[in-house]
Amino acid sequence: MGLQPSNDLPEFPKLRAVEPQWVEHEGQSYLYLRDPLGLADNYVLVPQTLAPLLALCDGSRDLAALGPAYSLRVGFKLPDHRIRDIVTQLDEALLLENGSYVSAVDRALVEYRDLPSRPPSHAGAVYPGDVDELTSTFADYCAKVPVEKGVEPSQGSLVGMVCPHIDYARGHLTYAELWQRAEPYLDEVELAIILGTDHSGGLGMLTPTRQSYATPHGVLPTDIEIVDGLAESLGRDRAFAEELHHTKEHSIELAVVWFHHFLKGRQCPIVPVLCGSFHDYIVGQGSPSDDECIGAALDYLGEAMYGKKVLVIAAADLAHMGPAFGDTLPLDPIARARLAADDGESVKDILRCDAESFLERSRGEGDARRICGLSPIYLMLKLLEGARGESLGYDQCPADAENGSIVSIVGALLYDQK
Repeated sequence: MGLQPSNDLPEFPKLRAVEPQWVEHEGQSYLYLRDPLGLADNYVLVPQTLAPLLALCDGSRDLAALGPAYSLRVGFKLPDHRIRDIVTQLDEALLLENGSYVSAVDRALVEYRDLPSRPPSHAGAVYPGDVDELTSTFADYCAKVPVEKGVEPSQGSLVGMVCPHIDYARGHLTYAELWQRAEPYLDEVELAIILGTDHSGGLGMLTPTRQSYATPHGVLPTDIEIVDGLAESLGRDRAFAEELHHTKEHSIELAVVWFHHFLKGRQCPIVPVLCGSFHDYIVGQGSPSDDECIGAALDYLGEAMYGKKVLVIAAADLAHMGPAFGDTLPLDPIARARLAADDGESVKDILRCDAESFLERSRGEGDARRICGLSPIYLMLKLLEGARGESLGYDQCPADAENGSIVSIVGALLYDQK
């Protein structure tokens, strides 16, 4: 986008919520920092000795105070020009919440809203962007998990789904089984509410967008009336504060591509909503639905669903465990079996549509499994209370080269019992 950051540094630098990674470069350890929204082309490598300076950039200290605070922590003085140089690099990489990032987001948001639709951001990387090639790829995936065709649905109406958002290369067997099993029910769906994990989302944030989602099959229209009503229930400023996350977030996109493919040319409006972290409820007490904004959003969506054939999709993975996610030890066969058992209990909660038990299970284990789809799954279960389901295609997918880290996934279908 050719962003030109301002030469004026924020007086009180505040580092954005980013996910730093340790990397080795020329025999030295560095923290690798990059804008998670992809607005900046550049990145920053921070030497290990300077990492404490990042923690000090929390918005409470001005530039002049950073040097003395750093000296107190590490025992030696950092020259003022060196501090300014580091803060400048952070600002140019759009890593300061109150720096050049602010105007960059404003410009990017205007560009995004002016587009005819939200373009696919993972076509070519995760799946083919050409519709014929995509169709062939999905046919190959489905051939590996054959499901009997022409069978009349034996359950009640399909009302809910847990769909993975892992890349197709690792998760295609689960995707293929899930969507083939869902296919006979899709003709009656009049609206799809798609709740996706927002990997960059703020605590408790729910973020809709008025943009429609484009896929290789064309454009799935967003139901703007419902999105606007949802935004009013949340408060418009809050609802759209993180709307730009839709541009790069893969969770909704990877579910939408399968949904659009299996609609077989039929149009169906969607309501795309990214869901931020519920971590505060995992480490604390209370229920997300007791939050005024979240409760109002659930009430509004429940009313919007009334009288319609609605499919609520939670685009969500399960556990993230192993050294790649901060654990000390890799998962051995015993740990994998224990993970499968723990995941199985969470899946039982999903199939019973028991949102509070699903949440309480993660709270009781101290979020040890790091279920990144916790918020969209919880919200789906709250919207579909009384439904019952079946699970499909549980898998543990490798998350590092040593195969010691795991992302677990499951497919699930929920049916109306009325």
